[in-house]
Amino acid sequence: MRRREFITLIGGAAAYPLAARAQHTVPVVGFIGAGTPSTYSRWVAAFVQRLRELGRIEGGNIAIEYRWAEGRRERYSDIAAEFVRLKVDVIIAVGTLATVAAKQATSVVPVVFVGSGDPIDTGLVATLARPGGNVTGLSNQSVDLTGKRLDILREVVPGLRRLAILGNSGNATNVIEMNEVQSAARTLGIEVVAPEIRRAEDIASAFEALKGRAEAIYVASDPLLNSNRVRIATLALGLRLPAQYTFREYVEAGGLMSYGPSFPDLFRRAAEYTDKILRGAKPADLPVEQPTKFDLVINLTTAKALDLTVPDKLLVAADEVID
Repeated sequence: MRRREFITLIGGAAAYPLAARAQHTVPVVGFIGAGTPSTYSRWVAAFVQRLRELGRIEGGNIAIEYRWAEGRRERYSDIAAEFVRLKVDVIIAVGTLATVAAKQATSVVPVVFVGSGDPIDTGLVATLARPGGNVTGLSNQSVDLTGKRLDILREVVPGLRRLAILGNSGNATNVIEMNEVQSAARTLGIEVVAPEIRRAEDIASAFEALKGRAEAIYVASDPLLNSNRVRIATLALGLRLPAQYTFREYVEAGGLMSYGPSFPDLFRRAAEYTDKILRGAKPADLPVEQPTKFDLVINLTTAKALDLTVPDKLLVAADEVID
């Protein structure tokens, strides 16, 4: 399937009539996407493909309702409430904010989260082994990876002394990640600047504030930022600032490099949770799982534009090099 056709499909969810879905002639999955269809095309393709491998064909014996928050936190509760009204059989919630909204909207409909932050600290589950309630899924370990990401960035920018951290100050999980980066940087004697971003409109002014104040950027994992990844990668390149990202989609948009969980893999595993629940398993009994596959992606074209030399050991370790 061509990418444009796939984005149209997941954006409109037109493959299965709404009336038929409402009558529950087949199981219905409600999908809360934190960003935009273009951000999620690869991830949703992995989810749908794994469902197909498990015998569940979208538009045939299973229906999927897609809704997109586009990085706006006020959208989550509206989408979750809509899915409860539609009486979907399972809710797939991407990220912590979407999962919190789903949990607040229902204690009955099973919720499978994908890429959430610490699900215990955020109150989503009682324990990883025995979640309890109606929520389970796959965390992203983003906070746990901050040190590794910073180490990789320092490999490419030797002698790094001034670091900018970009994150969404309105996202509590994002703030935890930013604080972890800040703590690790200061331990290494790196000066930190963290301009406040709460809306898409704040991104340009945040970069304006970085002029002459940073030698590199760490971009935290957040739906608002992810939805504006092309803009962020372009602004970083315009200021000639090497940037470390969390998703490969940033690198595809011209960013320097990313390191984090393989989200296609997480979404494939989310499909397996969905299948188990539709077969009768209860979320309370399905342990929360951690990422097992991590991807390092490097854009050599961007490195050359920034006059950076990427060490051979990183190129060898990279899962993908874009040249």
